[in-house]
Amino acid sequence: MSATEKETVQPVKKGSFIQENTKSLAFIAGAIIVLIGIFIWYQGVYLKNRTEEAASKMFKVEQLVGVDSLANQAIKGEGGFTGLETIATEYENTKSANLANLYLGGIYLRKGEYQKAVDALSKYSATGSPVVDPLALGLLGDAYSELKDYKQAATYYKKAIDKSSNKFTSPIFLKKLGLVNEAQKDYKGAEEAYNKIKTQFPESAEAQMIDSYIGRAAAQTK
Repeated sequence: MSATEKETVQPVKKGSFIQENTKSLAFIAGAIIVLIGIFIWYQGVYLKNRTEEAASKMFKVEQLVGVDSLANQAIKGEGGFTGLETIATEYENTKSANLANLYLGGIYLRKGEYQKAVDALSKYSATGSPVVDPLALGLLGDAYSELKDYKQAATYYKKAIDKSSNKFTSPIFLKKLGLVNEAQKDYKGAEEAYNKIKTQFPESAEAQMIDSYIGRAAAQTK
């Protein structure tokens, strides 16, 4: 090594990282600014346009969702209708795609395609709705229950119940939790679920015959 080279090679002093990497740090800072700009555009322009487009297509297909005989058209689309599968995949990250996954899960359940129901419902993201969010979790419980995966079914029924306590969904999923607990021979857990219906939701339809369920579970714990 020459004397000149020896003079230019200096040990890195403590605290000199910023000076030694000024260009690199400037590049990183610039990249972050660009990414923030892209994100703002993505949220404010790109997603807005896609959301409006998806909502327009969703409005048409929603008319088919509740009719069993039109289930295949709702899923795949037909003629001028865009199907739920396409909306869910091509308009990902929009509210319509999220709703499409929920609809798909419900339709697949009615069709007896339980694994497809699990796949669709697992993509649903909570919206803050006190009714729809627990419903989505409860439908996942239904799908797992039909697949005879009672442990997973119980998990999602509990999540549905914990998500929002309300007179519409809570007694329904408490009863289903009790039934899958019985299927797992967890009779104490079943009795507890049934008793919650009796004490917390006495006016619900599920409460009307709940004493017989309580008695059946209690008989197995003695």
